Amino acid sequence: MDIRIRRAEPAEYTALGDLTARAYLDDGLLDYGEEDEYLPVLKDVAKRAAAAEVLVAVRDGELLGGATFVPDGGPVADIAGPGEAEIRALAVDHGARGQGVGEALVRACVDRARATEGCASLVLSTQRSMHTAHRLYERLGFVRTPERDWNPVPHLDDVTLLTYQLTL
Repeated sequence: MDIRIRRAEPAEYTALGDLTARAYLDDGLLDYGEEDEYLPVLKDVAKRAAAAEVLVAVRDGELLGGATFVPDGGPVADIAGPGEAEIRALAVDHGARGQGVGEALVRACVDRARATEGCASLVLSTQRSMHTAHRLYERLGFVRTPERDWNPVPHLDDVTLLTYQLTL
């Protein structure tokens, strides 16, 4: 069956939080591993779902990945301002990578941004080492916005996140 993108159900929050955390940990994206202060944020799907739209990718009842769509610079946005939507916490299970799951999730966010009244662009932050994700974003029309790059952990100079924007 095909990949289906839909809103996450509360019964899936724990599994999606674990999948997201595992993807970041296994890819070495958390400087302090299991002790990283961002790990609980990744796991807290319920908090994101209370303020944004958490999407899941499923196939044959199997959870393959997820992403958070934040409309109009909502409370869980990192960089989006008025007139912008944001993608957060995009993660794909390692066993499902290379099967179009990430692209399906990003396209679903693009569709939601286009359907959001007054939304002129969709933005996101990504780590320097996420080369596969960078290629996906660029293939879908996102462009780098280096002037918006930022550091979520100011006391660590090497944590600067890269930013991308899709003008709608």
